[in-house]
Amino acid sequence: MIDIRKLKELVRLMVENDLSELDLKDQQETVTVKRGSAAPIVHHAPVYAHAPAAPAAYGATTGESGLPSDTGESRPPAAGGASEDTSGLVPINSPMVGTVYLAANPESPPFVTAGASIGPDSTVCIIEAMKVFSEIKAEVSGTIERVLIQNGKPVQYGQPMFLVRPS
Repeated sequence: MIDIRKLKELVRLMVENDLSELDLKDQQETVTVKRGSAAPIVHHAPVYAHAPAAPAAYGATTGESGLPSDTGESRPPAAGGASEDTSGLVPINSPMVGTVYLAANPESPPFVTAGASIGPDSTVCIIEAMKVFSEIKAEVSGTIERVLIQNGKPVQYGQPMFLVRPS
């Protein structure tokens, strides 16, 4: 996790030098800081020699699954604890701990819904941690098959958030 003092110093340098974007990369982490919108957007991704393995059951999450019921997209868990067939689906896992937001603000439509086509640079959600909002990119091309998270709920590092059928 990035040191908040380092982050504050980066933002201060950006303001002093009128920079709109800053990318830093070292052996342990990669940090991208952008400004110019209502809230700064920070994408922070640790660099691992070996990426952590994906969970055996992609649908297994620590929180509730599906979108809020008022969107019509919510899916209840499979009956009897049996998981749905997820063969061929690729998870988009949370790169950090925080609160997930499926839209830019409460009045905006969600970034993605089940059935949406996405590319590697498509924003799928925003995760807030310590008042810093990070845009989460899909990093895969395909179609969103399932949304496994709820708007405004906490997510854990490595938790599957979306299931994608690759194209």
